[in-house]
Amino acid sequence: MEVNPNSQQPTGSNVAPNGLGNVQRPGEYLRQVRVSQNRDINAVAADLNMPLKALQALEKDDYKSLPEATFIKGYYRSYAKYLKVDATAIIQRFDDIYQNDTGLLPNHALNNSPIKIMGKLPGSNSDRNKKWLKRAVIAAIAMLVIWAVIAGVQKWSSNKNDDADAKPQESNVEVLSMNNNGTTATSGDQMVLNFSRPTSIKIVDSTGKVLATGRQSEALTLTGESPFQIRLDDASAVSLSLNNEQISLSPYTVNGKAEFRLSR
Repeated sequence: MEVNPNSQQPTGSNVAPNGLGNVQRPGEYLRQVRVSQNRDINAVAADLNMPLKALQALEKDDYKSLPEATFIKGYYRSYAKYLKVDATAIIQRFDDIYQNDTGLLPNHALNNSPIKIMGKLPGSNSDRNKKWLKRAVIAAIAMLVIWAVIAGVQKWSSNKNDDADAKPQESNVEVLSMNNNGTTATSGDQMVLNFSRPTSIKIVDSTGKVLATGRQSEALTLTGESPFQIRLDDASAVSLSLNNEQISLSPYTVNGKAEFRLSR
């Protein structure tokens, strides 16, 4: 019958055993070496980057709580190297007792082990490369979509401006005569407007008559009674004179537009 040292009363000795006893179990032997070296099990688990529960199960030779035999052998080798003891006898002893403890061969995987074998770490280079590649593709597609939208807006705006520039060739300004027989009035104040580019205007005299309204691009001469109510959508495109006196529009211009009353 094999004797299990785990059931023996602890001696409390800190003297390192000379080697693995003939009937001693590997985990118990490594635990005795650790205790003799005054190493705390938590510190050892941290140094070996090994779960504390796995290290405790290893020292208790509790193989049913550990992953498959291949991993247990790896744990033993790492632990033995850490404690500076020979791992050869430990691995041989493990092969002898593993099947007796578990009913499995030393190369058989424990499918029901509570400690699962890990796959690729989330931060592996392969996973990181795939994530960055995916992000780069998404960013490229987003940039193409944005570029297409901007190009479409610019094209639409350009077509709209072309249509607007073409329309002034056919002036839609309505110039109202100052008398009832359709002839140009010879009395009142005369206003002359010249345009450097098309713009919308509206001019009403003191009697409430609308002398001109709409978009205009050609010179315009109007006659009416002052004061005039004047609105120019683009004041910088218009030069204006009243009774042959040039009028400065800058005092009346705000944000490019001018809206004011003008009298002689």
